[in-house]
Amino acid sequence: MSSSSPMRLAAGLLANLLSSICIVFMNKWIYVHHSFPNMSLTLVHFVVTWLGLYICQRLGVFCPKSLPPTRVLLLALSFCGFVVFTNLSLQNNTIGTYQLAKVMTTPVIILIQTLCYGKTFSLRIKLTLIPITLGVFLNSYYDVKFNFLGMLFAALGVLVTSLYQVWVGAKQAELQVNSMQLLYYQAPMSSAMLLSIVPFFEPVIGNGGIFGPWSLTAIVMVCLSGVVAFTVNLSIYWIIGNTSPVTYNMFGHFKFCITLVGGYVLFQDSLSINQGLGIACTLVGILAYTYFKLNEQEVNKSKLAQRP
Repeated sequence: MSSSSPMRLAAGLLANLLSSICIVFMNKWIYVHHSFPNMSLTLVHFVVTWLGLYICQRLGVFCPKSLPPTRVLLLALSFCGFVVFTNLSLQNNTIGTYQLAKVMTTPVIILIQTLCYGKTFSLRIKLTLIPITLGVFLNSYYDVKFNFLGMLFAALGVLVTSLYQVWVGAKQAELQVNSMQLLYYQAPMSSAMLLSIVPFFEPVIGNGGIFGPWSLTAIVMVCLSGVVAFTVNLSIYWIIGNTSPVTYNMFGHFKFCITLVGGYVLFQDSLSINQGLGIACTLVGILAYTYFKLNEQEVNKSKLAQRP
């Protein structure tokens, strides 16, 4: 993990938690009440993210760093890939299968970082994946159904999402840029790529298309969703850059539990005993990961302090 102070790290995690939960419920409201297309909404989010970063750099919040487009191209492509494949996975799988596939992102990230980046993980860190995976399985047990096409899209979604998250951290270190500088270059590239992909999956003009016609309420809600997405995207980059893709994924499982509870409280979504046990099991795994990770950090700090 980075040397970022605990208070700054806590603030970044809190910002991501609140904005991520907020955007889930905002997007759900937009889908239910206005049927705004999913992938088009992601495109709006990234366009607004780039506009937000442009305003930030004009106000002197950060200084853009000149980067060769080829160095950011794979990152932008992987973002588009994970949007497309996760949408196709959701379209061709049940919610339970979709969620169960998503939880596999964490072990795949560990595998990629071990094989390609020489990073090592202790056995007890790896063991924390067991209660987390079990917890997600309990949450989605009665909704898991397998089909070849759905599993293909789910597997591709997990692989590309894992690569994207690993590269977010790796590129910040490799190019010596901060989260704002990297996202400032990636956002417009990903927006342009998504714009070229959207017509193959969703209508563009007319009813149900990104260019309407839409009511004023729908437009306002989509724009507000984009503003919240700006915080989500920026905090994701910041968290991965200052911790690791694995830590961000563990935090993502915690957000999943909070979202389930939030759906039960705010939308009266059903919450079975199995789901309650699953949430508890997942939280135990996350707490164990956090405890072991903090212990390892303290040991590493002690070793560094003892060096002459």
